[in-house]
Amino acid sequence: MKTDPLITKFPKPEIGQEMKGADLVVDCLVREGVDVIFAYPGGASQDLHQALARCDRIRTILPRHEQGGSFAAEGYARTTGKAGVCMATSGPGATNLITAIADAYMDSTPLVAITGQVKQQFIGKSAFQETDIFGMTLPIVKHSYLVLKAEDIPKIVKEAFHLAVSGRPGPVLIDIPKDVQQTQVQPVYPPKAELRSYEPEPEASDEALEEVIGLISRAERPVLYVGGGIISGDAHEELLAFAERTRVPVTTTLMGVGCFPETHPLSLKWFGMHGTVAGNYAVHESDLLLAFGVRFDDRITGEVTKFAPEATIVHIDIDASEHNKNKAVRYPIVSGIKHALGRMNVLMERSGFQVKEREAWMERINGWKEKYPFSYSRQPDGKFILAQEAIRVLYEQTAGEAIITTGVGQHQMWAAQFYDFVKPRSFISSLGLGAMGFGYPAALGAKVAFPDRQVIDIDGDGSFLMNIQELGTAKIENIGAKALVLNNQHLGMVVQWEDRFYNSARAHTILGDKDNIGSPENLDALYPNFVEIARGFGVPGRMVYKREDLDDAIREMLEHDGPYVLDVIVPYTEHVLPMIPSGKTVSDIIIE
Repeated sequence: MKTDPLITKFPKPEIGQEMKGADLVVDCLVREGVDVIFAYPGGASQDLHQALARCDRIRTILPRHEQGGSFAAEGYARTTGKAGVCMATSGPGATNLITAIADAYMDSTPLVAITGQVKQQFIGKSAFQETDIFGMTLPIVKHSYLVLKAEDIPKIVKEAFHLAVSGRPGPVLIDIPKDVQQTQVQPVYPPKAELRSYEPEPEASDEALEEVIGLISRAERPVLYVGGGIISGDAHEELLAFAERTRVPVTTTLMGVGCFPETHPLSLKWFGMHGTVAGNYAVHESDLLLAFGVRFDDRITGEVTKFAPEATIVHIDIDASEHNKNKAVRYPIVSGIKHALGRMNVLMERSGFQVKEREAWMERINGWKEKYPFSYSRQPDGKFILAQEAIRVLYEQTAGEAIITTGVGQHQMWAAQFYDFVKPRSFISSLGLGAMGFGYPAALGAKVAFPDRQVIDIDGDGSFLMNIQELGTAKIENIGAKALVLNNQHLGMVVQWEDRFYNSARAHTILGDKDNIGSPENLDALYPNFVEIARGFGVPGRMVYKREDLDDAIREMLEHDGPYVLDVIVPYTEHVLPMIPSGKTVSDIIIE
Protein backbone atom coordinates (compact mmCIF):
# COMPACT_ATOMS: atom_id res chain seq x y z
CA MET A 1 0.00 0.00 0.00
CA LYS A 2 1.42 3.35 -1.06
CA THR A 3 1.60 6.31 1.33
CA ASP A 4 -0.20 9.42 0.19
CA PRO A 5 2.57 12.07 -0.17
CA LEU A 6 0.16 14.80 0.89
CA ILE A 7 -0.53 13.01 4.17
CA THR A 8 3.21 12.56 4.73
CA LYS A 9 3.86 16.24 4.08
CA PHE A 10 0.94 17.50 6.15
CA PRO A 11 0.49 15.25 9.21
CA LYS A 12 -2.94 15.16 10.75
CA PRO A 13 -3.57 17.37 13.78
CA GLU A 14 -4.29 15.71 17.12
CA ILE A 15 -7.83 15.90 18.51
CA GLY A 16 -8.07 16.28 22.30
CA GLN A 17 -10.69 15.89 24.99
CA GLU A 18 -13.15 18.73 25.63
CA MET A 19 -11.98 21.23 28.23
CA LYS A 20 -12.24 24.88 29.26
CA GLY A 21 -10.19 27.46 27.37
CA ALA A 22 -8.08 28.19 30.46
CA ASP A 23 -7.17 24.52 30.87
CA LEU A 24 -6.38 24.38 27.17
CA VAL A 25 -3.92 27.26 27.51
CA VAL A 26 -2.09 25.41 30.29
CA ASP A 27 -2.15 22.16 28.33
CA CYS A 28 -0.59 23.94 25.36
CA LEU A 29 2.13 25.40 27.59
CA VAL A 30 2.96 21.90 28.82
CA ARG A 31 3.17 20.71 25.21
CA GLU A 32 5.67 23.53 24.49
CA GLY A 33 7.92 22.29 27.28
CA VAL A 34 7.17 25.11 29.71
CA ASP A 35 8.26 24.10 33.21
CA VAL A 36 7.91 27.44 35.02
CA ILE A 37 5.72 30.52 34.69
CA PHE A 38 5.96 33.78 36.63
CA ALA A 39 2.37 34.86 37.12
CA TYR A 40 0.42 37.34 39.25
CA PRO A 41 -3.37 36.75 39.40
CA GLY A 42 -6.33 39.07 39.02
CA GLY A 43 -9.93 39.04 37.94
CA ALA A 44 -9.36 38.64 34.22
CA SER A 45 -6.74 35.91 34.63
CA GLN A 46 -8.26 34.02 37.55
CA ASP A 47 -9.46 31.11 35.41
CA LEU A 48 -5.93 30.71 34.03
CA HIS A 49 -4.55 30.54 37.57
CA GLN A 50 -7.17 27.98 38.55
CA ALA A 51 -6.01 25.89 35.61
CA LEU A 52 -2.37 26.27 36.61
CA ALA A 53 -3.26 25.18 40.15
CA ARG A 54 -4.67 21.96 38.68
CA CYS A 55 -1.46 21.30 36.73
CA ASP A 56 1.47 19.50 38.38
CA ARG A 57 3.85 19.86 35.41
CA ILE A 58 4.37 23.63 35.54
CA ARG A 59 5.82 25.47 38.51
CA THR A 60 3.89 28.69 39.02
CA ILE A 61 5.97 31.32 40.81
CA LEU A 62 4.07 34.22 42.36
CA PRO A 63 6.17 37.41 42.09
CA ARG A 64 5.46 40.37 44.32
CA HIS A 65 4.99 42.68 41.33
CA GLU A 66 4.18 41.94 37.71
CA GLN A 67 7.32 43.75 36.56
CA GLY A 68 9.39 41.58 38.86
CA GLY A 69 7.79 38.47 37.40
CA SER A 70 8.37 39.54 33.82
CA PHE A 71 12.01 40.45 34.50
CA ALA A 72 12.40 37.02 36.15
CA ALA A 73 11.01 35.41 33.00
CA GLU A 74 13.67 37.30 31.04
CA GLY A 75 16.40 36.05 33.37
CA TYR A 76 15.17 32.51 32.79
CA ALA A 77 15.12 33.05 29.02
CA ARG A 78 18.51 34.73 28.79
CA THR A 79 20.25 31.93 30.71
CA THR A 80 18.51 28.99 29.00
CA GLY A 81 17.74 30.20 25.49
CA LYS A 82 14.18 28.95 25.98
CA ALA A 83 11.17 31.25 26.00
CA GLY A 84 10.50 32.77 29.40
CA VAL A 85 6.82 32.91 30.27
CA CYS A 86 5.03 35.50 32.41
CA MET A 87 1.36 36.24 33.00
CA ALA A 88 -0.75 39.05 34.42
CA THR A 89 -4.33 40.15 34.59
CA SER A 90 -5.89 42.91 32.49
CA GLY A 91 -5.47 46.65 32.99
CA PRO A 92 -2.70 47.53 35.46
CA GLY A 93 -1.46 43.95 35.57
CA ALA A 94 -0.90 43.97 31.83
CA THR A 95 0.62 47.45 31.76
CA ASN A 96 3.09 46.42 34.47
CA LEU A 97 4.53 43.93 31.96
CA ILE A 98 5.27 46.56 29.33
CA THR A 99 8.76 47.51 30.53
CA ALA A 100 9.93 43.90 30.40
CA ILE A 101 8.31 43.39 26.99
CA ALA A 102 10.16 46.45 25.70
CA ASP A 103 13.36 45.20 27.30
CA ALA A 104 12.96 41.79 25.65
CA TYR A 105 12.37 43.49 22.31
CA MET A 106 15.49 45.63 22.60
CA ASP A 107 17.71 42.75 23.75
CA SER A 108 16.19 40.06 21.48
CA THR A 109 15.03 37.92 24.39
CA PRO A 110 12.47 35.14 23.78
CA LEU A 111 9.49 35.97 25.98
CA VAL A 112 5.86 34.88 25.88
CA ALA A 113 3.67 37.29 27.86
CA ILE A 114 0.12 36.12 28.56
CA THR A 115 -2.51 38.59 29.73
CA GLY A 116 -6.06 38.16 30.85
CA GLN A 117 -8.54 40.52 29.21
CA VAL A 118 -12.08 41.60 30.03
CA LYS A 119 -14.89 39.68 28.37
CA GLN A 120 -15.28 40.44 24.67
CA GLN A 121 -18.58 42.21 25.21
CA PHE A 122 -16.73 44.85 27.29
CA ILE A 123 -13.74 45.41 25.00
CA GLY A 124 -13.66 49.02 23.88
CA LYS A 125 -16.19 50.06 26.53
CA SER A 126 -13.75 51.38 29.16
CA ALA A 127 -14.73 48.53 31.46
CA PHE A 128 -13.12 48.00 34.84
CA GLN A 129 -9.42 47.14 34.38
CA GLU A 130 -9.65 47.23 30.60
CA THR A 131 -6.67 48.41 28.58
CA ASP A 132 -5.79 47.81 24.97
CA ILE A 133 -2.59 45.91 25.77
CA PHE A 134 -2.57 44.54 22.22
CA GLY A 135 -2.37 48.07 20.81
CA MET A 136 -0.05 49.42 23.49
CA THR A 137 2.60 46.80 22.81
CA LEU A 138 2.48 46.73 19.00
CA PRO A 139 5.78 48.62 18.56
CA ILE A 140 7.67 46.44 21.06
CA VAL A 141 6.68 42.86 20.20
CA LYS A 142 7.72 40.45 17.53
CA HIS A 143 4.05 39.53 17.19
CA SER A 144 0.86 39.74 19.25
CA TYR A 145 -2.45 37.92 19.46
CA LEU A 146 -5.91 38.79 20.76
CA VAL A 147 -7.63 35.42 21.14
CA LEU A 148 -11.27 35.69 20.09
CA LYS A 149 -12.14 31.99 19.89
CA ALA A 150 -11.10 29.22 22.26
CA GLU A 151 -10.66 26.94 19.25
CA ASP A 152 -7.69 29.10 18.18
CA ILE A 153 -5.71 28.62 21.39
CA PRO A 154 -3.58 25.61 20.30
CA LYS A 155 -2.62 27.24 17.01
CA ILE A 156 -1.83 30.59 18.62
CA VAL A 157 0.28 29.13 21.45
CA LYS A 158 2.21 26.96 18.99
CA GLU A 159 2.91 29.97 16.78
CA ALA A 160 3.79 32.23 19.71
CA PHE A 161 6.55 29.98 21.00
CA HIS A 162 7.88 29.34 17.51
CA LEU A 163 8.07 33.07 16.86
CA ALA A 164 9.61 33.89 20.23
CA VAL A 165 12.60 31.53 19.92
CA SER A 166 13.23 31.29 16.17
CA GLY A 167 15.16 33.65 13.93
CA ARG A 168 15.93 36.79 15.87
CA PRO A 169 14.27 36.02 19.22
CA GLY A 170 11.84 38.42 20.80
CA PRO A 171 8.66 38.90 22.84
CA VAL A 172 5.22 37.69 21.82
CA LEU A 173 1.99 38.77 23.54
CA ILE A 174 -1.14 36.60 23.92
CA ASP A 175 -4.16 38.52 25.23
CA ILE A 176 -7.06 36.24 26.24
CA PRO A 177 -10.52 37.56 27.16
CA LYS A 178 -12.14 35.97 30.20
CA ASP A 179 -15.07 34.52 28.26
CA VAL A 180 -12.61 32.71 25.98
CA GLN A 181 -10.94 31.22 29.05
CA GLN A 182 -14.33 29.96 30.29
CA THR A 183 -15.56 28.49 26.99
CA GLN A 184 -15.74 24.70 26.67
CA VAL A 185 -13.97 23.49 23.55
CA GLN A 186 -12.66 20.29 21.97
CA PRO A 187 -9.06 21.19 21.04
CA VAL A 188 -7.33 20.48 17.77
CA TYR A 189 -3.55 20.54 18.20
CA PRO A 190 -1.56 21.46 15.08
CA PRO A 191 1.62 19.39 14.66
CA LYS A 192 3.71 22.47 13.94
CA ALA A 193 3.45 26.20 13.37
CA GLU A 194 2.59 27.15 9.80
CA LEU A 195 3.44 30.80 9.12
CA ARG A 196 3.42 31.96 5.54
CA SER A 197 6.39 34.07 4.43
CA TYR A 198 8.17 33.58 7.77
CA GLU A 199 11.65 32.26 7.08
CA PRO A 200 13.49 32.52 10.39
CA GLU A 201 16.74 30.78 9.44
CA PRO A 202 18.22 32.29 6.26
CA GLU A 203 21.54 30.85 5.13
CA ALA A 204 24.30 32.70 3.33
CA SER A 205 25.58 31.22 0.10
CA ASP A 206 29.04 29.69 -0.13
CA GLU A 207 29.91 32.31 -2.71
CA ALA A 208 29.21 35.15 -0.29
CA LEU A 209 31.11 33.46 2.52
CA GLU A 210 34.11 32.69 0.30
CA GLU A 211 34.26 36.38 -0.54
CA VAL A 212 34.48 37.15 3.20
CA ILE A 213 37.29 34.61 3.57
CA GLY A 214 39.10 36.31 0.72
CA LEU A 215 38.81 39.67 2.47
CA ILE A 216 40.30 38.15 5.63
CA SER A 217 43.23 36.67 3.73
CA ARG A 218 44.14 40.11 2.36
CA ALA A 219 43.44 42.26 5.43
CA GLU A 220 46.29 43.83 7.38
CA ARG A 221 44.26 45.04 10.40
CA PRO A 222 41.14 42.88 10.77
CA VAL A 223 38.89 42.87 13.84
CA LEU A 224 35.91 40.73 14.80
CA TYR A 225 33.09 42.85 16.29
CA VAL A 226 30.54 40.37 17.67
CA GLY A 227 27.39 40.68 19.71
CA GLY A 228 24.31 39.10 21.19
CA GLY A 229 23.50 37.32 17.95
CA ILE A 230 26.36 34.92 18.65
CA ILE A 231 24.74 33.94 21.96
CA SER A 232 21.13 33.75 20.76
CA GLY A 233 22.34 31.86 17.68
CA ASP A 234 24.29 29.39 19.85
CA ALA A 235 27.38 30.09 17.74
CA HIS A 236 30.05 30.62 20.41
CA GLU A 237 31.90 27.39 19.58
CA GLU A 238 31.95 28.24 15.87
CA LEU A 239 33.19 31.76 16.70
CA LEU A 240 36.06 30.40 18.81
CA ALA A 241 37.13 28.04 16.03
CA PHE A 242 36.83 30.83 13.44
CA ALA A 243 38.88 33.32 15.47
CA GLU A 244 41.60 30.81 16.25
CA ARG A 245 41.85 29.69 12.61
CA THR A 246 41.99 33.24 11.20
CA ARG A 247 43.90 34.75 14.17
CA VAL A 248 41.61 37.78 14.07
CA PRO A 249 41.27 39.60 17.43
CA VAL A 250 37.79 39.69 18.95
CA THR A 251 35.91 42.47 20.70
CA THR A 252 32.29 42.17 21.77
CA THR A 253 29.32 44.32 22.57
CA LEU A 254 27.89 44.17 26.08
CA MET A 255 25.14 41.89 24.75
CA GLY A 256 27.90 39.64 23.45
CA VAL A 257 29.84 39.40 26.71
CA GLY A 258 30.77 35.76 27.25
CA CYS A 259 30.34 34.67 23.63
CA PHE A 260 34.15 34.63 23.35
CA PRO A 261 36.33 33.82 26.40
CA GLU A 262 37.58 37.09 27.82
CA THR A 263 40.73 35.36 29.08
CA HIS A 264 41.68 34.27 25.54
CA PRO A 265 44.79 35.94 24.03
CA LEU A 266 42.71 37.16 21.07
CA SER A 267 40.10 38.80 23.30
CA LEU A 268 39.87 42.58 23.57
CA LYS A 269 36.91 42.17 25.95
CA TRP A 270 34.07 44.56 25.07
CA PHE A 271 34.21 48.02 23.53
CA GLY A 272 32.04 51.09 23.17
CA MET A 273 31.24 53.94 25.56
CA HIS A 274 32.81 52.31 28.64
CA GLY A 275 34.65 49.46 26.96
CA THR A 276 38.33 48.72 26.62
CA VAL A 277 40.67 51.25 25.08
CA ALA A 278 42.25 48.41 23.10
CA GLY A 279 38.89 47.35 21.65
CA ASN A 280 37.93 50.90 20.73
CA TYR A 281 41.32 51.70 19.18
CA ALA A 282 41.43 48.41 17.26
CA VAL A 283 38.00 48.89 15.72
CA HIS A 284 38.78 52.52 14.89
CA GLU A 285 42.00 51.62 13.09
CA SER A 286 40.86 48.39 11.47
CA ASP A 287 40.90 47.92 7.69
CA LEU A 288 38.42 45.01 7.85
CA LEU A 289 35.60 44.92 10.40
CA LEU A 290 33.73 41.63 10.66
CA ALA A 291 30.46 42.63 12.33
CA PHE A 292 28.65 39.42 13.27
CA GLY A 293 25.31 39.37 15.12
CA VAL A 294 25.38 43.09 15.97
CA ARG A 295 23.32 46.19 15.24
CA PHE A 296 25.72 49.17 15.39
CA ASP A 297 23.91 50.81 18.30
CA ASP A 298 24.90 54.32 19.41
CA ARG A 299 26.75 53.19 22.58
CA ILE A 300 29.09 51.24 20.31
CA THR A 301 29.55 53.62 17.40
CA GLY A 302 29.46 57.07 18.98
CA GLU A 303 29.40 59.47 16.03
CA VAL A 304 28.41 56.85 13.48
CA THR A 305 29.84 58.61 10.43
CA LYS A 306 33.30 58.41 12.03
CA PHE A 307 33.00 54.82 13.21
CA ALA A 308 35.69 52.50 11.78
CA PRO A 309 36.44 55.08 9.07
CA GLU A 310 39.03 53.04 7.17
CA ALA A 311 37.39 49.65 7.42
CA THR A 312 35.67 47.53 4.85
CA ILE A 313 32.70 46.31 6.87
CA VAL A 314 31.10 42.88 6.55
CA HIS A 315 27.79 42.67 8.43
CA ILE A 316 26.31 39.20 8.88
CA ASP A 317 22.98 39.21 10.68
CA ILE A 318 19.83 37.11 10.70
CA ASP A 319 17.65 40.24 10.60
CA ALA A 320 17.85 41.97 7.22
CA SER A 321 16.25 45.11 8.67
CA GLU A 322 19.47 45.79 10.60
CA HIS A 323 21.55 46.07 7.45
CA ASN A 324 22.46 49.67 6.66
CA LYS A 325 20.02 50.91 9.31
CA ASN A 326 22.60 52.64 11.48
CA LYS A 327 25.81 52.18 9.52
CA ALA A 328 26.24 51.73 5.77
CA VAL A 329 28.37 48.64 5.09
CA ARG A 330 30.08 47.19 2.04
CA TYR A 331 28.99 43.57 2.48
CA PRO A 332 25.56 43.03 4.11
CA ILE A 333 24.85 39.28 4.37
CA VAL A 334 21.57 37.86 5.68
CA SER A 335 22.22 34.61 7.50
CA GLY A 336 21.95 32.75 10.73
CA ILE A 337 25.34 33.31 12.31
CA LYS A 338 25.83 29.69 13.38
CA HIS A 339 25.51 28.58 9.77
CA ALA A 340 27.73 31.36 8.45
CA LEU A 341 30.58 30.77 10.92
CA GLY A 342 30.32 27.00 10.71
CA ARG A 343 30.30 27.04 6.95
CA MET A 344 33.28 29.41 6.75
CA ASN A 345 35.20 27.07 9.04
CA VAL A 346 34.45 24.19 6.67
CA LEU A 347 35.37 26.21 3.58
CA MET A 348 38.68 27.29 5.13
CA GLU A 349 39.49 23.72 6.12
CA ARG A 350 38.67 22.51 2.63
CA SER A 351 40.73 25.19 0.87
CA GLY A 352 43.75 24.95 3.15
CA PHE A 353 43.35 28.54 4.34
CA GLN A 354 46.66 30.02 5.46
CA VAL A 355 46.77 32.58 8.25
CA LYS A 356 48.23 35.91 7.19
CA GLU A 357 51.10 37.04 9.38
CA ARG A 358 50.16 40.30 11.10
CA GLU A 359 52.87 40.74 13.73
CA ALA A 360 52.82 44.54 13.62
CA TRP A 361 49.02 44.68 14.09
CA MET A 362 49.04 42.23 16.99
CA GLU A 363 51.95 44.04 18.60
CA ARG A 364 49.97 47.29 18.53
CA ILE A 365 46.88 45.59 19.95
CA ASN A 366 48.81 43.84 22.72
CA GLY A 367 50.52 47.14 23.49
CA TRP A 368 47.15 48.83 23.95
CA LYS A 369 45.94 45.97 26.13
CA GLU A 370 49.01 46.23 28.35
CA LYS A 371 49.00 50.02 28.56
CA TYR A 372 45.26 50.56 29.05
CA PRO A 373 43.73 47.72 31.11
CA PHE A 374 40.56 48.25 33.10
CA SER A 375 41.92 49.66 36.34
CA TYR A 376 41.08 51.75 39.37
CA SER A 377 43.11 53.84 41.79
CA ARG A 378 43.20 53.63 45.54
CA GLN A 379 45.41 54.84 48.31
CA PRO A 380 47.56 52.02 49.74
CA ASP A 381 46.36 52.82 53.24
CA GLY A 382 42.74 53.43 52.24
CA LYS A 383 40.33 51.59 54.50
CA PHE A 384 37.16 51.94 52.42
CA ILE A 385 35.90 49.57 49.72
CA LEU A 386 35.77 50.57 46.07
CA ALA A 387 33.02 49.08 43.93
CA GLN A 388 35.53 47.78 41.40
CA GLU A 389 37.49 45.80 43.96
CA ALA A 390 34.32 44.30 45.43
CA ILE A 391 33.49 42.91 41.99
CA ARG A 392 37.02 41.63 41.51
CA VAL A 393 36.95 39.83 44.86
CA LEU A 394 33.62 38.28 43.86
CA TYR A 395 35.20 37.13 40.59
CA GLU A 396 38.13 35.54 42.44
CA GLN A 397 35.94 33.79 45.02
CA THR A 398 33.59 32.38 42.37
CA ALA A 399 36.47 31.51 39.98
CA GLY A 400 34.51 33.28 37.26
CA GLU A 401 31.86 30.53 37.24
CA ALA A 402 28.84 32.46 38.52
CA ILE A 403 25.88 33.76 36.57
CA ILE A 404 25.92 37.53 37.06
CA THR A 405 22.87 39.72 36.65
CA THR A 406 22.91 43.48 37.13
CA GLY A 407 20.73 46.49 37.54
CA VAL A 408 21.49 49.58 35.46
CA GLY A 409 24.10 52.19 36.26
CA GLN A 410 27.78 52.41 37.19
CA HIS A 411 27.71 49.03 38.91
CA GLN A 412 26.51 47.49 35.63
CA MET A 413 29.55 48.76 33.74
CA TRP A 414 31.96 47.82 36.53
CA ALA A 415 30.49 44.31 36.63
CA ALA A 416 31.25 43.89 32.93
CA GLN A 417 34.70 45.43 33.35
CA PHE A 418 36.02 43.59 36.39
CA TYR A 419 34.34 40.18 36.17
CA ASP A 420 35.90 38.13 33.35
CA PHE A 421 33.32 36.05 31.50
CA VAL A 422 34.33 32.92 29.62
CA LYS A 423 30.92 31.35 28.97
CA PRO A 424 27.83 32.63 27.14
CA ARG A 425 24.61 33.32 29.05
CA SER A 426 26.53 34.23 32.21
CA PHE A 427 26.18 38.04 32.05
CA ILE A 428 22.52 39.02 32.16
CA SER A 429 21.73 42.73 32.04
CA SER A 430 19.23 45.18 30.59
CA LEU A 431 21.33 46.76 27.85
CA GLY A 432 19.21 48.11 25.02
CA LEU A 433 16.46 49.54 27.23
CA GLY A 434 18.59 50.12 30.33
CA ALA A 435 15.79 49.27 32.76
CA MET A 436 16.62 49.88 36.41
CA GLY A 437 15.17 47.24 38.72
CA PHE A 438 16.09 44.43 36.32
CA GLY A 439 18.88 42.82 38.31
CA TYR A 440 17.37 40.96 41.24
CA PRO A 441 14.24 39.63 39.51
CA ALA A 442 16.42 38.46 36.61
CA ALA A 443 18.63 36.68 39.15
CA LEU A 444 15.55 34.84 40.44
CA GLY A 445 14.73 33.61 36.95
CA ALA A 446 18.33 32.56 36.34
CA LYS A 447 18.49 30.70 39.66
CA VAL A 448 15.24 28.88 38.94
CA ALA A 449 16.76 27.76 35.64
CA PHE A 450 20.10 26.78 37.19
CA PRO A 451 19.57 25.97 40.88
CA ASP A 452 23.04 24.41 41.21
CA ARG A 453 24.98 27.47 39.99
CA GLN A 454 25.86 30.57 41.96
CA VAL A 455 23.65 33.42 40.76
CA ILE A 456 24.53 36.91 42.00
CA ASP A 457 22.86 40.20 41.23
CA ILE A 458 25.47 42.97 41.24
CA ASP A 459 23.28 45.99 41.85
CA GLY A 460 23.24 49.62 42.86
CA ASP A 461 21.17 51.01 45.72
CA GLY A 462 18.88 52.96 43.37
CA SER A 463 18.28 50.07 40.99
CA PHE A 464 17.93 47.41 43.69
CA LEU A 465 15.27 49.43 45.51
CA MET A 466 13.02 49.45 42.44
CA ASN A 467 12.14 45.76 42.76
CA ILE A 468 13.27 45.00 46.30
CA GLN A 469 9.91 43.39 47.01
CA GLU A 470 11.09 40.31 45.09
CA LEU A 471 13.06 39.34 48.18
CA GLY A 472 9.68 38.06 49.34
CA THR A 473 9.46 35.84 46.28
CA ALA A 474 12.99 34.55 46.88
CA LYS A 475 12.20 33.67 50.50
CA ILE A 476 8.82 31.99 49.99
CA GLU A 477 9.85 30.15 46.80
CA ASN A 478 13.26 29.20 48.26
CA ILE A 479 15.22 30.72 45.38
CA GLY A 480 18.82 31.19 46.48
CA ALA A 481 19.74 34.22 44.37
CA LYS A 482 22.21 36.57 46.06
CA ALA A 483 22.36 40.37 45.86
CA LEU A 484 25.62 42.29 46.17
CA VAL A 485 24.50 45.91 46.46
CA LEU A 486 27.14 48.57 45.74
CA ASN A 487 25.62 51.30 47.84
CA ASN A 488 26.84 54.88 47.25
CA GLN A 489 23.57 56.63 48.17
CA HIS A 490 23.46 58.31 44.77
CA LEU A 491 22.23 57.66 41.25
CA GLY A 492 25.84 57.04 40.37
CA MET A 493 25.86 57.15 36.58
CA VAL A 494 23.77 60.31 36.46
CA VAL A 495 26.06 61.85 39.08
CA GLN A 496 29.03 60.97 36.88
CA TRP A 497 27.45 62.86 33.98
CA GLU A 498 26.72 65.77 36.32
CA ASP A 499 30.39 65.82 37.29
CA ARG A 500 31.65 65.58 33.73
CA PHE A 501 29.17 67.77 31.87
CA TYR A 502 27.09 69.82 34.35
CA ASN A 503 29.71 71.33 36.68
CA SER A 504 28.79 68.81 39.41
CA ALA A 505 25.41 70.46 39.95
CA ARG A 506 23.22 67.93 41.75
CA ALA A 507 19.76 67.75 40.24
CA HIS A 508 17.82 65.19 42.29
CA THR A 509 20.47 62.45 42.19
CA ILE A 510 21.12 62.03 45.93
CA LEU A 511 19.20 59.11 47.41
CA GLY A 512 20.42 59.36 51.02
CA ASP A 513 20.43 62.03 53.68
CA LYS A 514 21.62 65.14 51.80
CA ASP A 515 22.83 66.83 54.98
CA ASN A 516 25.00 63.98 56.23
CA ILE A 517 26.37 62.14 53.18
CA GLY A 518 30.13 62.12 53.03
CA SER A 519 32.37 59.36 54.30
CA PRO A 520 31.25 55.74 53.75
CA GLU A 521 31.64 55.17 57.49
CA ASN A 522 28.89 57.71 58.26
CA LEU A 523 26.38 54.90 58.62
CA ASP A 524 23.74 57.12 60.21
CA ALA A 525 23.23 58.80 56.82
CA LEU A 526 22.39 55.56 55.02
CA TYR A 527 18.87 55.34 53.73
CA PRO A 528 17.29 52.85 53.51
CA ASN A 529 18.84 50.08 55.59
CA PHE A 530 18.89 47.20 53.12
CA VAL A 531 19.90 44.63 55.72
CA GLU A 532 16.90 45.48 57.90
CA ILE A 533 14.58 45.42 54.88
CA ALA A 534 15.93 42.02 53.86
CA ARG A 535 15.39 40.68 57.36
CA GLY A 536 11.83 41.91 57.17
CA PHE A 537 11.36 39.52 54.24
CA GLY A 538 13.09 36.72 56.15
CA VAL A 539 16.30 37.05 54.11
CA PRO A 540 19.64 37.37 55.95
CA GLY A 541 22.13 40.08 55.09
CA ARG A 542 25.22 41.96 56.11
CA MET A 543 26.60 45.48 55.69
CA VAL A 544 30.31 46.20 55.20
CA TYR A 545 32.30 49.33 54.48
CA LYS A 546 35.89 48.42 55.46
CA ARG A 547 38.31 46.70 53.09
CA GLU A 548 39.40 44.32 55.82
CA ASP A 549 35.87 42.87 56.04
CA LEU A 550 35.20 42.46 52.31
CA ASP A 551 36.64 38.99 51.65
CA ASP A 552 34.91 37.44 54.63
CA ALA A 553 31.58 39.11 53.81
CA ILE A 554 31.58 37.84 50.22
CA ARG A 555 32.55 34.38 51.41
CA GLU A 556 29.66 34.41 53.89
CA MET A 557 27.24 35.45 51.15
CA LEU A 558 28.40 32.69 48.79
CA GLU A 559 28.33 29.98 51.46
CA HIS A 560 24.80 30.81 52.60
CA ASP A 561 22.28 28.30 51.29
CA GLY A 562 19.50 30.62 50.20
CA PRO A 563 18.87 34.25 49.24
CA TYR A 564 21.18 36.80 50.81
CA VAL A 565 21.79 40.57 50.64
CA LEU A 566 25.31 41.95 51.01
CA ASP A 567 25.23 45.75 51.34
CA VAL A 568 28.65 47.11 50.39
CA ILE A 569 29.06 50.80 51.20
CA VAL A 570 31.21 52.52 48.57
CA PRO A 571 32.13 56.17 47.84
CA TYR A 572 30.06 58.11 45.33
CA THR A 573 33.08 59.92 43.87
CA GLU A 574 34.24 57.09 41.60
CA HIS A 575 33.66 57.34 37.83
CA VAL A 576 33.37 54.56 35.27
CA LEU A 577 36.35 54.91 32.94
CA PRO A 578 37.24 54.83 30.13
CA MET A 579 34.38 56.85 28.70
CA ILE A 580 33.52 58.04 25.22
CA PRO A 581 30.98 60.85 25.66
CA SER A 582 27.67 60.36 23.88
CA GLY A 583 27.87 61.29 20.21
CA LYS A 584 31.66 61.63 20.30
CA THR A 585 34.41 59.49 18.80
CA VAL A 586 37.37 57.43 19.92
CA SER A 587 39.53 60.55 19.72
CA ASP A 588 37.43 62.00 22.57
CA ILE A 589 37.89 59.04 24.89
CA ILE A 590 38.34 59.93 28.57
CA ILE A 591 40.88 57.62 30.18
CA GLU A 592 41.38 59.29 33.56
